[in-house]
Amino acid sequence: MEFATLNTGARMPMEGFGVYQITDLDVCEKSVYEAIKAGYRLLDTAAAYGNESALGKAVKRAIADGLVKREDLFNTTKVWVQDMHKAGDTYASVKRSLALSGLDYFDLVLLHQAMGDYFTAYRDLEKAAKDGLTKAIGVSNYFPSILVNLCESVEIIPAVNQIEAHPFFTREEDLRVMKSYGIVPQAWSPLAEGNYGIFTDPDLTAIGKKYGKTAAQVALRWNVQRGFSIIPKSTHEERIKENLDIWDFALTEDEMKTISAKDKGKSGIINHFDPDLVKNLNHLSFEH
Repeated sequence: MEFATLNTGARMPMEGFGVYQITDLDVCEKSVYEAIKAGYRLLDTAAAYGNESALGKAVKRAIADGLVKREDLFNTTKVWVQDMHKAGDTYASVKRSLALSGLDYFDLVLLHQAMGDYFTAYRDLEKAAKDGLTKAIGVSNYFPSILVNLCESVEIIPAVNQIEAHPFFTREEDLRVMKSYGIVPQAWSPLAEGNYGIFTDPDLTAIGKKYGKTAAQVALRWNVQRGFSIIPKSTHEERIKENLDIWDFALTEDEMKTISAKDKGKSGIINHFDPDLVKNLNHLSFEH
């Protein structure tokens, strides 16, 4: 495993395990436990996923079973838009997430969307970091112009910006801007949620054959070689292991270019520029 050094000085694994859309809490707990057992040390959840408690139970179980110590793990959660409207909302959300997960602290807390009053919310995150609720803070789904505006207006530069990134949406401009501020890029949906025929793509498959890897493993390797931390998700034990098995080969410069050429320049998963979507996400709430 390779690590990225955050602007706090902390080391974050370049690959972690995500639990988006794992709504069955028993399945989520089992999957996280199996991920830790397989060697994952970065675990990513969010208040909006509704499974912070399951992740926390898996962490406690893994520690009790002697698989890891708490300091071996890097736990991330995210604050949803419903808790980003007035001062104190985000701070309270972080405390609720800690209570739900049973953790004493998070290693990283992100603002999930660039919506609501994200400046006030981010200042709440700064307070949460100063008070020891989390060791690092950052953002998710912040496009370059929004990210720059935030960075020029806050005290603590985000440690991480988690965005959609895969061979069909490469985010080169986002990557350039993040690097200029010392922000570590992290890719959600690094396998494009299975879209674009990514698992059978001819180029990815051909490159994979050269190294004895699958198309999915090649896509994941491509992202980490660009400097992205990645958080693939699966509930299948073999796929959980397979996704982590990308650290014994390296793609050539030409192979990297071939994969990057697949970029379509936009998301096929979510359109953050759709006014109706923005309105709906601002009003989307859940029990927390």
